[in-house]
Amino acid sequence: MKNYICIVVVCFLVFACQRYRGEEITHREDYDKYLESVPVSTTSKYFELWDGKIRPDSMQLLSFGVVAGQYNNYFQATGDISYLKKAEQALSRAVEIAAIGKAGYYRSLARNFISQHRFREAEMLADSARAWGSGVEETQGLMFDIQMELGDYGQAEKYLDSIKDLSNFGYLIRLAKWNDHHGDLESTISFMEKARKKAEGSKNIDLRLWAYTNLADYYGHAGRIKDSYNHYLKALAIDPQNAYAKKGIAWILFSYEKNPQEAMRILDSVTKHYKAPDYYLLKAQIASFMGDDMARLSNLDDYFRAVRNPAYGVMYNAYNVPIFIDETQQLEEALKIAQEEVRNRPVAHSYGLLAYAYLKKGELGKALAITEEHINGKTFEPAVLLYAAEVYKAAGRNEDVKELKSELLGATYELGPSDAERIMNL
Repeated sequence: MKNYICIVVVCFLVFACQRYRGEEITHREDYDKYLESVPVSTTSKYFELWDGKIRPDSMQLLSFGVVAGQYNNYFQATGDISYLKKAEQALSRAVEIAAIGKAGYYRSLARNFISQHRFREAEMLADSARAWGSGVEETQGLMFDIQMELGDYGQAEKYLDSIKDLSNFGYLIRLAKWNDHHGDLESTISFMEKARKKAEGSKNIDLRLWAYTNLADYYGHAGRIKDSYNHYLKALAIDPQNAYAKKGIAWILFSYEKNPQEAMRILDSVTKHYKAPDYYLLKAQIASFMGDDMARLSNLDDYFRAVRNPAYGVMYNAYNVPIFIDETQQLEEALKIAQEEVRNRPVAHSYGLLAYAYLKKGELGKALAITEEHINGKTFEPAVLLYAAEVYKAAGRNEDVKELKSELLGATYELGPSDAERIMNL
């Protein structure tokens, strides 16, 4: 009888593990050819020609624009923050000396600041571009992007309405973002698919890459994992070194297929030459899931060593708050950074971090007040809803916890295996 019971238990566990593992979507032969890690070339005769024309007293406006564009490309290819800062320097000089086309340089510098999470400075630059009057629709689209980051959704909607054109790629991707903010994933995907069609028709490689990787993300949120995987592959077919697409495939392996070893193999190939700090955080998360504490600590150390570079400014504040709370127990530092993030970017995610910091400091009243005022009914982001659920649980709001838990159980792929356990413990 005991043997029979043991057999039943073993069978149940095997069955449970199979259910826990997602259907196998990925195949090594699809992406292995893209994992050969080679340094990205960050110079060329063309670049050196234009770069060589820049001197401290240079007035060669075209040189600054060309060089800034190339530096931005290098940043995208390497994740090296120094290139983004060099692009900023070149664009700042272009804004200073331009007599014509000044609005375009203001917009380019504003986009550079968006990449650095300097949203309020970007807003000022966009206002300057608008004052010059040229490229009105481009400036309005830029203002929509900035207001979404600043949480002023009323203004964002006005700017979106001002550029309405369903035949325009820029409008379609912003309309998709607007619908995603409102939790309408079906419409979001529909508009992104229209944008993808426009990008493919234009033959513009950058637009195609943007459409493929963003649509892949949205497909993942919708549980369409195979479609997500195929679009990451489409991106790699265009740009074999695209780190973001490789990261997307690694996430599918980790979060859906529960194959952390293969996910780590992909990320190891990426981080040999791609230096964005958040990739080390993902590797630490995967190592933790694998029970490899040495690898987890090593990758956390790599992350902290990277973000100590002052050039990053506030770019990694939103990553640092939960790490300081959950990993290093630096609660005062976490609260300080969360408060700064709310000032710089007053959106639901920032308020979620602030509420979480107050919760862990034992200030439940403040955590609950922030959750009620800035999160409840104002976001569909799973990570933020998880913070809200933990606040409600601490406050004994069991019905609210139950409602959020039901919603979060459908977002375990997006949140990942580590947070799946937190959801079950709500």
